[in-house]
Amino acid sequence: MSEEKEVRKSYQQELRELKEMVEDMGDLSTKAISLAVESLVELDEEKIEKVRDLDDEIYDYDKKIEKKALNLIALQAPVAKDLRIIGSSLQIITDLNRISRYSKDIVKVTERMIDKGHIKKLISIPHMADITIDMVELSVDSFMEEDESYLEEIYEKEDMVDALYDEIFREVLTYMMEDGDYITQGTQYVLVIRYLERIADHACNIIDRVVYMETGERVEMET
Repeated sequence: MSEEKEVRKSYQQELRELKEMVEDMGDLSTKAISLAVESLVELDEEKIEKVRDLDDEIYDYDKKIEKKALNLIALQAPVAKDLRIIGSSLQIITDLNRISRYSKDIVKVTERMIDKGHIKKLISIPHMADITIDMVELSVDSFMEEDESYLEEIYEKEDMVDALYDEIFREVLTYMMEDGDYITQGTQYVLVIRYLERIADHACNIIDRVVYMETGERVEMET
């Protein structure tokens, strides 16, 4: 094999490894969401610490991916789609890092709720979390597969998240109006659904970046 082909093969391997690192970071991010909401539902202090450990691990991935991406740009001078893949990787890890921070915010709510207990069994909030997790997983899949066709499905799920936000907010508000003793818990629930809504927004950011990566055009669907 010629030296030029060897260099090209090595470069493509490095690019694959970069994408796989983004995928791993995405897996950790969805795990953090799931554990954070479980910590809230179960008021589980052990899961609080697991989410914090995951946040540290995700931050480490962020730094490693950034370093690898910048090295690829500096040493390989990629152009066209390869450059968009690397640039999209840098943007996507910013979204994944923010998702991790929102998971960490949810466990802060758990800490405040442990001595309070829940108003009622939580059903809608875990359901909302499941949809946001699906959105993040789909958006990362779209990046790995270099397939922008996930766009419509992800935005449909965002509509579901928005509808659940409104539904839960109204229910919580009713509880707080009927009994002032529920104001503390109700306020914390509103924070959690806001964090989940923001996670959904970041999943939409990721698929928007994939569309740009694949087409070279910036297209955003109306929400």
